Amino acid sequence: MASLTKIMTSKTINVGVGEYAVSLHPGDMIKTQGLGSCIGIVAISKTSSFAGLLHVQLPESSINEELAARKPGLFADTGIPLFIDEFLKRGCRPQDIIIKLTGGAQIIDSVSSFNIGKRNYLAVKKCLLALKLWPVAEDIGDCLIRSVSVEVGKPEVTVLIPGSGSKKI
Repeated sequence: MASLTKIMTSKTINVGVGEYAVSLHPGDMIKTQGLGSCIGIVAISKTSSFAGLLHVQLPESSINEELAARKPGLFADTGIPLFIDEFLKRGCRPQDIIIKLTGGAQIIDSVSSFNIGKRNYLAVKKCLLALKLWPVAEDIGDCLIRSVSVEVGKPEVTVLIPGSGSKKI
């Protein structure tokens, strides 16, 4: 009598600056590295094994509409609607989406003349609010570089800060 063994392997999905990824496969790990002033937006479905991550670099597409057309995920105002639409297309309602935010640090601009981390954070919150979404957890600001990961099928997000360890939000 022959036995069949099916081995399920999880995969790691790396998200670059201005990119997003979503997965329906429990165990898949979605991650991004080097969140300085950028914002990592993690979305997790409450009702199914579905999660995603968007790595936003800049607040508003109006600064470079041509670039926004080619790479909408770079900007909060163009990337977030596309990212959240991936959930809506799969039957998630806004109230079924858990949002967690990381990043928004004050990295390059030591005299705070541009405040890009804060501007990114405010633009992200504005876009989320327009979509009737609000973050349930955040690890935002300071002068820290962060990496973030989410395992599909699990509600927590892991934030890694080099030299300081990791924490769950």
